[in-house]
Amino acid sequence: MSNSSSSRTPGISIWLVATVALLSMIGPFSIDTYLPSFVDIEKDFQVSRVLLNQSLGFYLAASAISTLLWGPVSDRVGRRHTILGTLALYIAASVACALAPSYPLFLMFRVVQGIAASGGMIAGRAMVRDAHDADTAHRTMSYVMMLFAVAPAIAPVIGGWLHDLFGWRSVFYFLALYGASQWVLTIRFLNETLAHEHRQSIRPSRVARLYKEILLHRRFQLLAFALGTSFGGLFLYIAGSPTVIFDFLKLGVNDFGVQFIPMTTGIVLGAFISGKLTHILKARVIVNIAFLILTLATTLNLAQAYWLPPAALTLIAPQVIYAFGISFIMPGISVMAMDCFPKNRGAATAVQSFVQLGVTSTVASFIVPLVSSSTLQFALTQAILMVVSVILWISASHWPGSNSAPQ
Repeated sequence: MSNSSSSRTPGISIWLVATVALLSMIGPFSIDTYLPSFVDIEKDFQVSRVLLNQSLGFYLAASAISTLLWGPVSDRVGRRHTILGTLALYIAASVACALAPSYPLFLMFRVVQGIAASGGMIAGRAMVRDAHDADTAHRTMSYVMMLFAVAPAIAPVIGGWLHDLFGWRSVFYFLALYGASQWVLTIRFLNETLAHEHRQSIRPSRVARLYKEILLHRRFQLLAFALGTSFGGLFLYIAGSPTVIFDFLKLGVNDFGVQFIPMTTGIVLGAFISGKLTHILKARVIVNIAFLILTLATTLNLAQAYWLPPAALTLIAPQVIYAFGISFIMPGISVMAMDCFPKNRGAATAVQSFVQLGVTSTVASFIVPLVSSSTLQFALTQAILMVVSVILWISASHWPGSNSAPQ
């Protein structure tokens, strides 16, 4: 397949959507497939649940920090080369996790895995915006999210099957094979979307100036943190799923689908409707609708946590509604944030992902262990994250110049 740059077009490439979605799935697969194995990994390495949670937090922190590298790299060497290089590193790190003889080495290889996993996500999102105008990019990101959303539903189910059949280490061999399959698909189906005349310098001084400019761009930061904190409210229940499944609902290692399949259904349905709404509504209006949906979800979640004992239906139903709302928010705000820096979308996507991954890392490493004693603590934390996100979104919407930005 040729590496020549493709011109921007209002049409949507099925292969681009599918391949970018599959690349994006690396993140949730890396996070969710080993969750059913927590108990056995704790026994194998003789570590506590709190300490094992750090393997998730460190992975996310490494992904967050490394996005700041892969963004400028993809703006310089191209999206395709960035994807292929980081996939090769991800494959090696996944095999190393499977072979790790001790928890410190396992933790170290999880960090390497996190560093590698963010490359495909950054370059893939930038590809979508490279190849389309703002409205079509929003629709494309919605379709990407529809496919991407399958991963959180099937990842813990696959992880549970592999755990039962071959033990927890087989999960990481599976991740290596998945990375290898994405490497082949990228070679076969992805053209380079970044034209040579748009390549940017990767000199440290220039990259430092660029990141300073992005970090000081108030509207961009408001959008990035609004997206990060709103998603953090959902990720609270993803990172805390071992507590939800094992401790609150008293279910087993193969029951993670009880939580993840309905939540994924909410994301897929929301992404589909969000993509259709772009034909008739501006992105700003779609995001406003989304926050009304999140308000409903958190209100119901607080009510069930306060008045009802933990049960699968009442505990998970508000998360389905919340996931539905999140899938309205993510495409719109992501494109708005990238459009703050149209000549440096790779770097802008990197900082945006750094913020989102930083929030999720904080949620996994510090917040989940602090609130894991009751469903009410979970619900209150989600509500706080959602309220913070609303405040940030309102501030971004009223920031000077926001009305003239692509919406």
